[in-house]
Amino acid sequence: MQNLLDPAILFFVFGIAAGLLRSNLEIPQSIAKFLSLYLLMALGLKGGFALASSGLSSSVLTSLFAALLMSVIVPALGYTFLKSRMSKFDAAAVAASYGSVSAVTFVTAIQYLESQNLFVGGHMAVAMVLMESPAIIMAVFLANLLRQNVSASVQVSGLGTGGAVLSGMDEPGRFPSIGKILHESFTNGAHLLLLASLLIGFASGETGKAMMSPFSSDLFKGMLAFFLLDMGLMVAKNLPGLEGKSPSLLIYGALGPLVHASIALGLAWLLNLPVADAVLLMVLSASASYIVVPAVLRYAIPEANPSVYFGLSLGVTFPLNILIGIPLYTFLAKAVMMP
Repeated sequence: MQNLLDPAILFFVFGIAAGLLRSNLEIPQSIAKFLSLYLLMALGLKGGFALASSGLSSSVLTSLFAALLMSVIVPALGYTFLKSRMSKFDAAAVAASYGSVSAVTFVTAIQYLESQNLFVGGHMAVAMVLMESPAIIMAVFLANLLRQNVSASVQVSGLGTGGAVLSGMDEPGRFPSIGKILHESFTNGAHLLLLASLLIGFASGETGKAMMSPFSSDLFKGMLAFFLLDMGLMVAKNLPGLEGKSPSLLIYGALGPLVHASIALGLAWLLNLPVADAVLLMVLSASASYIVVPAVLRYAIPEANPSVYFGLSLGVTFPLNILIGIPLYTFLAKAVMMP
């Protein structure tokens, strides 16, 4: 209940309501992009400052290892479950989306943990960065294996392009290489800004923290509320796209994150992670990317339907995590890790 009374969360709920009521309320795209970049920069700086203070201890490295492990487990489970229930290309794309992470969900979780007086280490921002790409690599690898079993003519006709070159191909008959996909993933503007901010915060330490505090701390909550308002509007806009989708897909979007979070909690318990690290590992494992991964999959797996992997992550999983998931994961982590 406390999470639902948070002003940022209430603005998110208001955004959904305004969108469903077909209000003309909207956040200009340029402002929405600025808010996204601000949150990533502030998050990176805060993480870098905290990491400079704590250093790379064995506990930090253990948490990073757990994050990398979950970034492989989640897409593998997702693809295994979905491949017999939908197009295998769509299954690979959805698995990539859920194997990667949502920065906004992560930011919201940090705010919630701070309200619960739980210390958040800066290394978990590093964990978020590490979890971005493994799922994308797995999805592209799976897509390339699938293409080997399908002739070029079937690939083209199946997409209804009438013999045209598939969007995303480097040239007729050739899809982008893994190297190109990795370059696109790691040089994505949002991803790169987060990495740079993290390094700058780490390098500048306490001095930088004092200088940037009004920017990275004082404004953060208000900017997050504004951005979540825009996300609420986007969720409402994408909900109609889920009509007619397979029940299995919708069940995966709603219950899959709970399964992923449960596995993350079990791993955190085995590795004896701090409670805040356990919560954030659960949040990262339960979230789904709707920014970086769709941008890469758009040309990496053009056979996949964007309305499936984008609509499911943004229309189902994101609001469930924001409204219910974060406080639930925190409660479970406290119960298991602090008996």
